[in-house]
Amino acid sequence: MQKVSVIGAGVSGQGLAVLAHNLGCQVFVSEKKSITQDAKSLFTQNNIAYEEGHSPKVFDCDQILISSGIPPQSEILQDAQKLGLTLTGELDFVIPHIKTHNLVCVTGSNGKSTVTSLIGHILARAGLKSGTGGNLGTSSARFTQEDFDAVVLELSSFQLARATKNLRAKVAIITNLAPDHIDWHGSYDAYVEAKSRVLTLRDPQGWGIIQDRDYDTLRPSGKIITLSWSEPQHKTDGHIFMADDRAILTINGESSALFTYTDTTLIGSHNLENVAMSLCAAKLLGVDIADRAKFLLDGFRPLPHRCEDAGTVDGVHYIDDSKGTNVAATITAMKCIPGRKIIILGGQGKGEDYAPLAQAVKSECDYAVLIGEEAGKIQEALQREGYTNFRRASTMEEAVDISQSLASPGMVVLLSPACTSWDMYKSYKARGEHFCSIVRRKINPAP
Repeated sequence: MQKVSVIGAGVSGQGLAVLAHNLGCQVFVSEKKSITQDAKSLFTQNNIAYEEGHSPKVFDCDQILISSGIPPQSEILQDAQKLGLTLTGELDFVIPHIKTHNLVCVTGSNGKSTVTSLIGHILARAGLKSGTGGNLGTSSARFTQEDFDAVVLELSSFQLARATKNLRAKVAIITNLAPDHIDWHGSYDAYVEAKSRVLTLRDPQGWGIIQDRDYDTLRPSGKIITLSWSEPQHKTDGHIFMADDRAILTINGESSALFTYTDTTLIGSHNLENVAMSLCAAKLLGVDIADRAKFLLDGFRPLPHRCEDAGTVDGVHYIDDSKGTNVAATITAMKCIPGRKIIILGGQGKGEDYAPLAQAVKSECDYAVLIGEEAGKIQEALQREGYTNFRRASTMEEAVDISQSLASPGMVVLLSPACTSWDMYKSYKARGEHFCSIVRRKINPAP
C-alpha cells in the first residue's frame, strides 16, 4: 500500500486526501494551521490520519500531494525536496481520474469564475449532466466519483504552476491576462507561464479561447479562437467579434451569431466577453447555440461580490465588487460601470504596481476612500498622478460613512478594493457581506 501525505487541509487538500484513500493509499494530512471540524469529521469517516502543525511525520511517505494554495517557498516543501521525496500537484494527481470525455478548463486574471459558472449553467440548460468546480469552490476530485457528460473546472495560477501532465481539456480558456499574484509566483513572466499551461497541456485536438490582445504574450499553438472588439491582429482558426449589438463567431470561414447583447442581464462589456467565451465553449462541445442563447442564458445571475447590487440609499447606488482583488479587475469594474463614482480601495497587497490603478481612478472616480494595509501605497500612487480627492478610513463602516457623505443622488459607491481581504477579513466574501450589511442597515435603519 502506497503511503501518501497531503499538505493542506482546505477544500483542495480534503479532495486529494479522499481520492488518494479511495485509490487504496494510506493517507496522512498535515495542515500548518487549524483544521475545521467538518474536515476532521471527513478524515475520521475515511480513516485518514491528520495533524495540525507540521511535524516530521509528514515525510514518512512515498509521495507528497500539494494542495493548490501552498506557496513554493514554504519551508515544508523545501524540506521535502531536500529529502528527495516525490512532490505532486493537485491537477497531475486528479485529472487522470475525472470521469468525462468533455473537460473544459478555465483560467485567467479576471472573469474565470463567471465563465466557469456560466458554462456549467449553459450545459445544464442544454440538458447535459455537468459538473462545475475546481478553484471555484468544489474540489476537482469530486468529479472522479461518477460519470459526467462534461466537467468545467476553474483553474488558478497556483494549480497550473504545478501541472506537468496532459489536462485532457477539449476546451481551454484564458479569459484575459493582467498582473496578479506576483508575490506568489515571483514575477509576471512566471505568472503568465503558469496560466499558459492550460493551453500547452490541453488535448492535442482541443480548442483554446483567448483574447486577441493576449496572443503575442501567450504565443499559443494548435486550434485557437481569439476574441476582440475590432478586427483581429492575428490569423487563427477562429475569432469572436464583439460587434455593436451581438457577438459573432467565425470558424474556418463560416460565421454565425453567438448571442445578441440583449439576451443577457449581465452588466458591462467585460461580462459580454464572458458570455461570448462561455457560449463558444458550449458550441465547441456540440451544444446547439443557434437562436437559443436567450434560453441557455436565462436564469444565470452574477456571482456574489462580482459587481453585485448592494442597494440604493438616498438615490446613491452601492455596488459590491469585493471579488476585485487585483488592479486589473478594479480598473475593469470602474470603466464598465457608467456614471459618477466613489470607489473604496485597499486591503492586503499582492506586490502590484498601483500606477495604472491611480490613472483609472483619476479618469473614472470623483473620490477614492482608502482602507487596509495598502492604503498608504495606493495614496502615494494617487498623489503621484496628481489626484487629491481621497480620504482614509480605518474600518469598512467608516469607509461607507465617508462615501455616503461625499455622494449625491445618481452616483455610485463601488467597493472594488484591488487587494485581497486578508488584512481585515477571512475572505473577499466576508468583506463583501460586511459591506452589504452596512448598506442594508442604511436602507432600513434600526428604530
